[in-house]
Amino acid sequence: MRVFFDNCTSPVLASTLHGFIGHAGHSAHHIKDLACGRSATDVEWIRFLSANADDWIVVTGDARILRNKAERAAFRSSGLRGLVLARGYQKTPLHHVASTLVWRWPDIEQLMSIVGGAALYELPATRKGRISQLPL
Repeated sequence: MRVFFDNCTSPVLASTLHGFIGHAGHSAHHIKDLACGRSATDVEWIRFLSANADDWIVVTGDARILRNKAERAAFRSSGLRGLVLARGYQKTPLHHVASTLVWRWPDIEQLMSIVGGAALYELPATRKGRISQLPL
């Protein structure tokens, strides 16, 4: 399983999660480290990842992916699964966001392993909040 972090997230999150999940054969990557590059639009990176959609989990801080028709259609047709960080993360210190991702990783991994096809979920800013499915 590979985790993709887009431009609306810090590269620190990808590095932190990679360090935690690497021993299990998983990896985490920030958009800046992939061939599509940091300048890729959302539609471009969605198409880039869709070649291996079953292998990728997307993490974004940008809920506009649900409101922009082109991005939403691209994500829906890609077969990707992903998480949108709740609005509360925007004001949360980076080390708290990273710790929440690591804390919630078993829940995220279990959820993503049973989801088939395109799906987006909201990751709450609290450790005990419910991961809820977003309409795609």
